[in-house]
Amino acid sequence: MDRPGISPTIKPMPDTKRTATGVLGGLAGLVGLSAAAGVLIAATVTPAVAITSTAAERAITMFDNLPSVLELDKLMLPSNFYATDPATGQPTLLTQFLEQDRTPVNFDQISPVMYDALLSSEDPRYYQHGGIDLIGTARALLSNAKGASETQGASSISQQYVKNVLIQKCEQDAKTVYKTDDKGETVVDETGAAVVELSRDAVLAKCWSDATTADGAEGYTRKLQEMRYAISLEQKYSKNDILLGYMNIANWGGVTYGIESAAREYFSTTAANLTVAQAATLAGMVQNPNNFRIDKPDGSIWSSDGTTSFNKAPDGVIDEGANLVALDNLVKSGEITEEQKFAAADGYTSTKVRQLYVLSRMLDDGKITREQYVEAAVWPITPAVTPPKTGCVNSVGSEYFCQYVKDVILNDPAFGETREDRQALLARGGLNVYTTLDPRVQATAQSAMTQYAPSAADMPIGRTVPSPGRFGATSVSIEATTGRILAIAQNTKFSEDAAVSSDPNYSSLVFAGDLTYGNSRGFPAGSTFKLFTLVDWLEKGHSVNETLNGTLHVFKKMKNSCEGDWYNTANDLIKNFGGNKGYMGTPMRFTKDSLNTGFFAMAEKLDLCDIKNVATRMGVTQGNGKEVSMTNLNSIIGTNFVSPMAMAEAYATIANNGVYCQPQAIDRITDADGNELPKPERTCSQVIAPNVAATAAYALQGVLASGGSGAGANPGDRTPVLGKTGTHEEITTWMVQSSSRVSTATWVGNVDGGGDITKTRYNGNMLNQIRFPISKAIQRTVDEAYPGDAFAKPDDALTKVQMVQLPNVLGMTMDAAKAQLEEAGFTVEIGPEVDSNQPAGSVGAQNPGAGEVAGGTTVTINPSNGQGISIPDVSGRSLDDAKRALRQAGFGNVSDGTCTPANDNSNQSKATGTNPASGTVVNRNTSIAVDYTASDCGGGGGGRGSGNG
Repeated sequence: MDRPGISPTIKPMPDTKRTATGVLGGLAGLVGLSAAAGVLIAATVTPAVAITSTAAERAITMFDNLPSVLELDKLMLPSNFYATDPATGQPTLLTQFLEQDRTPVNFDQISPVMYDALLSSEDPRYYQHGGIDLIGTARALLSNAKGASETQGASSISQQYVKNVLIQKCEQDAKTVYKTDDKGETVVDETGAAVVELSRDAVLAKCWSDATTADGAEGYTRKLQEMRYAISLEQKYSKNDILLGYMNIANWGGVTYGIESAAREYFSTTAANLTVAQAATLAGMVQNPNNFRIDKPDGSIWSSDGTTSFNKAPDGVIDEGANLVALDNLVKSGEITEEQKFAAADGYTSTKVRQLYVLSRMLDDGKITREQYVEAAVWPITPAVTPPKTGCVNSVGSEYFCQYVKDVILNDPAFGETREDRQALLARGGLNVYTTLDPRVQATAQSAMTQYAPSAADMPIGRTVPSPGRFGATSVSIEATTGRILAIAQNTKFSEDAAVSSDPNYSSLVFAGDLTYGNSRGFPAGSTFKLFTLVDWLEKGHSVNETLNGTLHVFKKMKNSCEGDWYNTANDLIKNFGGNKGYMGTPMRFTKDSLNTGFFAMAEKLDLCDIKNVATRMGVTQGNGKEVSMTNLNSIIGTNFVSPMAMAEAYATIANNGVYCQPQAIDRITDADGNELPKPERTCSQVIAPNVAATAAYALQGVLASGGSGAGANPGDRTPVLGKTGTHEEITTWMVQSSSRVSTATWVGNVDGGGDITKTRYNGNMLNQIRFPISKAIQRTVDEAYPGDAFAKPDDALTKVQMVQLPNVLGMTMDAAKAQLEEAGFTVEIGPEVDSNQPAGSVGAQNPGAGEVAGGTTVTINPSNGQGISIPDVSGRSLDDAKRALRQAGFGNVSDGTCTPANDNSNQSKATGTNPASGTVVNRNTSIAVDYTASDCGGGGGGRGSGNG
């Protein structure tokens, strides 16, 4: 049994190799050889022929035992990547992937002159014979019997078609052959990799060699099998079907297969529009296509040692070895001039000789007129080469999106069991891959990347230190409600050429992807990773308006139920960006400001294991595919290497009400016949409760609001957006933002090595700031193409203001009062000195006063000047007694206040209160007004008349 992953051994055909060798080896001389061929042919065509020779009988038996049924497999076809034109809804070709550049056409899509050129030169009796040209075969056998080094062909078109079908069958099955030991086990090297015995390229070369150049008995066996199959095909298919099959399968040099691709490759036309001269050229080339290619500079042929030699006739001098007698004869007949002869022969001389032969055969067969012959003969072979558009390098403007899709096909089991199977399907399976790319978003993203992000060549000299460093930038946009990837842009030039892999300007890595899809290991997430602490905070029932101590201080311990609790044994102090000392605040404000110490305070009340699980649920892993690691304080603020793709999708999950949609780059796939094929499974699932997602979105909107850390990326088009900034030391920056429809992650930093992007400018912008204009430009286009809605309202329970008890600190020293208030979770401000009856220098006033207040309230405390007096309560006394009591208390500026008429007919005026009110502490020089009642207020109660008490 064949081992998995090992190419099966090619088994000999039944009763073929051994019998043919015996029969043909026993046939002596020209007569026996010719007779055998004739008998074998006649035996199939006319079984009634009487046979008496023992050798002939044995040959017929062998011939009859050859397989006669040749299954015609589907042609090896290029795979096509498409984007959808948003204006028309029609697919537009991005690029192709191919081993054989082939575009099959129908019979009436080929110019009749092409059929005439091919048949006249290759098989003039095609429509008369039954699959084998007896005359041509006999001629070849004579040549072989005289000692030709290789078995000669003289094959009919049917036989040539058979040969091409067999080659393709071999090529389609070709796989790398690995070395095995005596037990049949695959041998591995010191790294554990399987040892290659025969590479796939070598297997492909063997396919061609076995089908075209085998000599001796093996060569005769091949020719006889071709005959058997050819006769069988003629009995099953029409002549036109076989001829068309040959036109579509034949090789025209290099990777050019089929007449339509040949017409485009060499003359930038179609098979239907070929001229006589062009058709004769292509018909001449097909005999030995790599000898007569005309797509090489100056014309070239392949020499016997496999090297390329040029055959263009320099300076109009015709190669003496070239048989250009036909042109000489035209000169002699006066039909062309000597100059025309040299012009026609000047370039691609060997191919010109072949073309002239084809033209002469067409003229002899009456397929063209003398005038057509002369016109074509005098025409200098003039290629107009249109090479195939293959590989992501030809997906101009979307190369890295293309590479991501390619990696999906090469790595997803939906496309084959092994990577080699998937590679073969991509290059030969004729897939039509309709991608999720939106050309509008892609064009904007790439344009912004080009404008703001320099390539390595554009980097200011000497500013990226330490060296070496490799500057990079990328963005990826994802439709939040589906996971469809709309665009991937990058600052490098695309190339898969190993020769330029050391040049930092070039890369085939997709920075937006991960190790599986993009071959990138990801980048430190920075503060974008704080999202997962925020979500876990809300899932635990905490409010975004809960007050925490986010001041700069040493955090001693973090709970981790997965890997064991973390202890800060070294008393490390992890600081905030820009030297921020932190503050007492809420997660709402911490998120807006991206305060490290604030998130440490949140995580201190949580479990690092739970935070990790939130990230996993939201589709975020390390770039190498492993779960994120949450083992210390730094991991809260983004030391994990993650992909921009994953972070874009995580924020899309918040925007999509907690529903996570796996990223997908392919909308649908069909085969070459338009039949739908299975695509990689991508699902959407609820991973975060809607109320938690809505409340997180509420907090994250503050980041892009005025004063938020990401305000510079806000497109300002009134579309609600949420997001988060991120920075990791001086080497990496992020901006992730999302509307309700589309999420975009923009990353800028060092791909590898060092380099301080906070000290390097490009086009007037500091490199750590270019994430903002890039993200803003993309979001504006996104908002126009995918209008966003308002986010869901936050949960009241998760946004409620927490009420706490504010202590009374009057009379305490200022330092003691400040410490007590801060310990209780309040922010403290020191006000100016106030009049107070408290000792001078102590707290003479606090605002607000003691009692229940909102958590996080700012409390102002004022030092006492010791000059304050508390106003006594004098209500109920006579007016005169009241004023006397106030003067005795130390107040020197006492006056009558408001008089209110009394209804008791009393002539006594009584005090009802003071202004300022009793209990108020004021300076002794403060004016105190005494309010009172009286039977006669002198003028209606506006105030007491003079002289009354």
